[in-house]
Amino acid sequence: MGKTAFLFPGQGSQSVGMAGHLRGRREASDLLYRVEEMAGAPGLSALIDSGPEDLLTRTDNVQPAITAVSLATLRVLLAAGILPDGAAGHSLGEYAALVCAGVISEADALRLTRRRGELMQACADRHPGSMIAMIGADRETAARIAAEASPEGLTGVANVNSEGQVVLSGPADAVAKAAEIARAAGVRRVIPLRVSGAWHSPLMRDAAEGLVPELEGTVFSDPAIPVYANVTAEPAESGGRERELLALQVTSPVLWADTMRRMTGDGFDTFVEVGPGAVLQGLLKGFGGVRAFGTGSEEALEAALAALA
Repeated sequence: MGKTAFLFPGQGSQSVGMAGHLRGRREASDLLYRVEEMAGAPGLSALIDSGPEDLLTRTDNVQPAITAVSLATLRVLLAAGILPDGAAGHSLGEYAALVCAGVISEADALRLTRRRGELMQACADRHPGSMIAMIGADRETAARIAAEASPEGLTGVANVNSEGQVVLSGPADAVAKAAEIARAAGVRRVIPLRVSGAWHSPLMRDAAEGLVPELEGTVFSDPAIPVYANVTAEPAESGGRERELLALQVTSPVLWADTMRRMTGDGFDTFVEVGPGAVLQGLLKGFGGVRAFGTGSEEALEAALAALA
């Protein structure tokens, strides 16, 4: 019998009204009712339900918003008796994964993601940058393109989402140059991403440093189930190590393809995307013999509950 993993999405999975199918569920509504107090984010509940989209997608708002919806969804799954054997989260999603594993509390995850978003946005305002997704490029090709576009090393691989989908991040002019180089080199598609900063790049160093005292002031328990970290694609052995990895994560690549490969190699064959959107389900398409479920709509959540409860 294979194992079940809960996967938690990151930025880009949000949409206005993304908690609508959860409001009528008692387990979820309690958390959603208290989200503004827990995150220290007045007006967040209204943004989740009604937008406007431009304010919701600001990184200081969207990080606790997605975390809240993911944690509310997690409550529904756990109440139905669906228990994971392991977890992982894509960038921001790692905080919800740590709640799932009993490493940090819901309140701390919401507070930390709000602060993480504030620090990252402030850093982006000081050091403007951008990101591109390259479809049809492997990580070695992407790294070469980044080095050619930015010899000073400020542009690099931010996400390895799958074997053929790599994201670059860095200063806007260098990323634009990288896009030109990629197209000239025959990369199948180059897609500018709608982001307000150069996430997971050296430009986020100030944000990473600012996050350290917030993390050090938070209780981290040892994980009850393995949480596969973005930075290493391996489970961390202790709460203290989880804390260190969250600080490193801000400026390090998200090794998602490696994480999925490691998890399937460790016997995970059922994956549930816990939260809004369906991005992580799509990234599993290259893996044979696995089942993937979503929870981002009433229909998807009901299908997951029917299949797994």
